[in-house]
Amino acid sequence: MSEVERLGVRVFTVPTDAPEADGTLAWDHTTLVLAEAVSGPHTGLGWTYGAPATAAVITEELAPLVAGRDGHDTGGAYGAMNRAVRNTGRPGLVAGAVSAVDLALWDLRGHLLGLPLARLLGGAARPVAVYGSGGFTTYSADRQRRQLLGWTEELGIPRVKIKIGESWGTRERRDLERVRAARTAVGDDVELYTDANGGYRRKQAVRIGAALADQGVTWFEEPVSSDDLTGLRAVRDAVPPDVTAGEYGYDLAYFARMVPVVDCLQADATRCGGLTGWLRTAALAEAHGLDVSAHCAPHLHAHAAAAVPNCRHLEWFHDHVRIERLLFDGTLDPSGGSVTPGADGAPGHGLRLAPDRAEGYRVA
Repeated sequence: MSEVERLGVRVFTVPTDAPEADGTLAWDHTTLVLAEAVSGPHTGLGWTYGAPATAAVITEELAPLVAGRDGHDTGGAYGAMNRAVRNTGRPGLVAGAVSAVDLALWDLRGHLLGLPLARLLGGAARPVAVYGSGGFTTYSADRQRRQLLGWTEELGIPRVKIKIGESWGTRERRDLERVRAARTAVGDDVELYTDANGGYRRKQAVRIGAALADQGVTWFEEPVSSDDLTGLRAVRDAVPPDVTAGEYGYDLAYFARMVPVVDCLQADATRCGGLTGWLRTAALAEAHGLDVSAHCAPHLHAHAAAAVPNCRHLEWFHDHVRIERLLFDGTLDPSGGSVTPGADGAPGHGLRLAPDRAEGYRVA
């Protein structure tokens, strides 16, 4: 039996462990919306990070389309969901709902076949590079240093990223002081990345990019708004670090527009259509000679990253790693700078909900 009997949804909200902000936004909690696709004794789990209202889209718009469908028909379900939400408004919250369900269906398919997703997707249990990500603009110098050393010295991760562009780019001096402090903390042998979250203006980003290069920074994420394709191209052509963007891509057409203006394409399976959308994006990037980097939600990306030839790395994002470890069993170990999805042979993505820990964070 492989028919999807029902599609359920649960919502969990987890407070941050300290005040957090990037260049353009501050937050004190993160919400995970969990889709559960059930077929007989098997349950596939998928999730997105977004507003609790995402759950209503799953229940009211998507569940009727998925229930009764063959659990192996991930492509058919993906097409049906995208057609159904045309007038609902696909980008944003609705895309997150589609993504969560697609991810749950892929996990279910792995369980139905008894295969890790890495193998099901044509890959193997091979190491996938990760980079430590956090370094929020709200962190004190000491907290930033401790987090960086936790990644590099305790876990042996040789790539780290901090947030810059504080207060919409109005605190350049502090941005660069924090970058210099990060370089001092991790030493010269660790790759140092930065993420401005679209906080700078075009020429400002070019000036900052030159200063970043002096500190050996090789990754300059969203130096200007990802909606400003002309600006991204101008900064990319003017600065030594790789210019990257794409985390707010909701469909393949968006990534096609992004390809000519970045050095590495970022894609987030919890937003861009689940594994189906992420794999298509990776193929698009490969066709244009670009790497793809998996944005956040590392446990949902790991198996797909092991199955494509052009995934540069996974973002080992502080918030999502903490939440996924809290709510699920079977999480991965990044010691040494990589994870190896599927190594234990567990089916699907290998994560199972831990009800005893998760229930305290559930939202009615």
